[in-house]
Amino acid sequence: MAKDYYKILGVDRDADKDQIKKAYRKLSFKYHPDQNKGDKAAEEKFKEISEAYAVLYDDEKRQQYDSFGAEGFGQRFSHEDIFRGFDFSSVFSEFGFGGEDILSQLFGRPGRGQRQRPGFGGMGAPPQKGQDYTAQVEISLEESVRGGQRTLTIPDTGERVSVKIPAGIRAGKRLRVPGKGGPSMMGGPRGDLFMKVEIAPHPVFRRVKDDLFVKKRVSLADAALGGSVNVATMEGSEVTVKIPPGTQPGTKLRLKAKGVTGLRGKEAGNLFVEIVVSIPKELTDEQRELFEKLREEGL
Repeated sequence: MAKDYYKILGVDRDADKDQIKKAYRKLSFKYHPDQNKGDKAAEEKFKEISEAYAVLYDDEKRQQYDSFGAEGFGQRFSHEDIFRGFDFSSVFSEFGFGGEDILSQLFGRPGRGQRQRPGFGGMGAPPQKGQDYTAQVEISLEESVRGGQRTLTIPDTGERVSVKIPAGIRAGKRLRVPGKGGPSMMGGPRGDLFMKVEIAPHPVFRRVKDDLFVKKRVSLADAALGGSVNVATMEGSEVTVKIPPGTQPGTKLRLKAKGVTGLRGKEAGNLFVEIVVSIPKELTDEQRELFEKLREEGL
């Protein structure tokens, strides 16, 4: 749950460091575990105000908290990140209470005489890496089939990064560019950049996974008697498709391996030709007479 550190300490958002320290000094004296033996509620309150003080009294952490908001800050900083390197002794020494040792007990931080592993936080966790960035990019169906390239701009640095789109990529897939995300606030590696691919609608073909679908109009006579039509493929060629006698509207005729070749040369999908039977809106006298005869025959 996102925490309002200003509200926890009871200070305004424009409070200076002296006001923040004064507020923490007052609250920590009230809720310090040495003052409230066995009081779990007071212990939780002490932990909460200590966390708020560690963030708001540190210029860099406070700037990150104000910039990204409580929820965004919580995603970037763990408890170990918040308390790492922060000194409470200037406050606790005034009371004669336990300082770093009591925080070690409450938060699992190294106390006096304990050593931290170099480059690691109090819980032995590696420095948290920076935020991942995600950019959504729409590509054409042709690019999804044949591959392509896009240039993205890193938000905080302005750096332009070229991302290769592999042939056969499907909608919803994410392409990862390592180390091109946000910076780490605690000395860890940068996050990653992800490009999420969406495929724009195509005027002729519809793609479902690695299969392609195309509608093809045929005459009423061809649907009833059988025939053939030419169908375009994504490669730009045409293939002749036989229409079996008695083909019903909506029938899908399969052309094996005429769809999209999957990622890394995976076997190609199929091309499905969806039959649309064309019904004439106007008839000549001769055509009308023929249809009348067909109706008399029960057709």
